[in-house]
Amino acid sequence: MRSVEAKGRTIDEAISNALTLLGVPRERVAIEILEEPSRGIFGMLGAREGRIRATVKENKEEFVHDFLGRVFKAMDLEVKMHSRTENGCICFDIEGPNLGVLIGRRGQTLDALQYIVNLAAGKATGEGGRITLDVEGYRKRRNEALVRLAKRMAEKAKRTGQRVVMEPMGAGERRVIHLALQNDPDVSTRSEGNEPYRRVIISAVRR
Repeated sequence: MRSVEAKGRTIDEAISNALTLLGVPRERVAIEILEEPSRGIFGMLGAREGRIRATVKENKEEFVHDFLGRVFKAMDLEVKMHSRTENGCICFDIEGPNLGVLIGRRGQTLDALQYIVNLAAGKATGEGGRITLDVEGYRKRRNEALVRLAKRMAEKAKRTGQRVVMEPMGAGERRVIHLALQNDPDVSTRSEGNEPYRRVIISAVRR
């Protein structure tokens, strides 16, 4: 990240000087005040300029690409990354050989990596918006499997008249279940329990 220190009679002047040096607009920098200005005695003796450090915020997509690159290098993994923006979300598709280690059991490792990436990128860039990671199309396949499972469990709830308690799932997977059944008037869904054991309950609607 590029950063400069600059001085000025006021903090605003110091910031303006820093922006000139960096050649970027105000919204692209983070400002750290290193020293407040002082007028001194009678505005002359002991007067001191303010001093700030201005750091250019990284582009979120570029930051994530570099961040993941360092992670994969440390893991000795050869990958190709493709990014796209979809509904305000930056999606990274990761491809390569032997990437099961990035997915983990039912996507738990991938979810953990995605959580860390979102935290790191938000802190480094100050930009909003969600980042999603997918490995070799895993999430698409998993979501399709969850939709099929949701519909089977809904049919079971209707047939038996008893609620169906699904296995614990992460927030993203629970959301897939809820959305898959939201237009079925014969069942209702809700989440119960505390993380990481929170699960979806499917119940038949009594008429």
